[in-house]
Amino acid sequence: MGPLIQVEDLMKIYRVGEVEVQALRGVSLSIGRNEFVAIMGPSGSGKSTFMNILGFLDQPTRGQYLLEGISGEHLSRDELAEIRNKKIGFVFQGFNLLARTSSLENVELPLIYAGGTSLKHKGIAKNALSQVGLAGREHHHPSQLSGGEQQRVAIARALVNEPSIILADEPTGNLDSKTSVEIMAIFQRLNRDLGITIIMITHEPDIALFAKRNIQFKDGLVVDDRENKSPLIAAEGGEG
Repeated sequence: MGPLIQVEDLMKIYRVGEVEVQALRGVSLSIGRNEFVAIMGPSGSGKSTFMNILGFLDQPTRGQYLLEGISGEHLSRDELAEIRNKKIGFVFQGFNLLARTSSLENVELPLIYAGGTSLKHKGIAKNALSQVGLAGREHHHPSQLSGGEQQRVAIARALVNEPSIILADEPTGNLDSKTSVEIMAIFQRLNRDLGITIIMITHEPDIALFAKRNIQFKDGLVVDDRENKSPLIAAEGGEG
């Protein structure tokens, strides 16, 4: 079985008026199953562009990206949406929850897009909330939850379609240090127990220490890629 992700000479050029901006300048790497990768780099280094391409939210200008051997190059918008829904879970810095919707209903959303029965959805969504330590909070709205709890809801939502990979874009950016560690503990458990590959963008070096591999971007290139042989082990603690 080949790598989960294979990237070859990935380039992305944006046009801003008359100016060309090279966001990615020829990135090649592979990421295996069950990896936990932290992607770091300053603003403008290309890491967010790279994440968008991994999530089939954007297409490279040149080069190839394969997810489980699948290229998105010639797929329709609907086909790309289906891949995103079935294979990828997304977690964002801003949580991206619907404000007037309960935790359970927020987590159910990807299942509704995928079809199936409402009763089955509720069972899967309740189980996902339980996996992130929010059993009993199913009917709370985002405004009734702390930032850490809202991020747990977002992680539960990313889990419900049993993705191969979770893409997390600054998942601790809006959280205090204690709650950030608790979120890292959830990612470590999902990676360890469920075998989900985690790819996380972070500006915080101390958060990157919880990952098994650290990749550094600068000026659209990978400038460092190293295994973290002794990742920090996070404790989940309470529901911060």
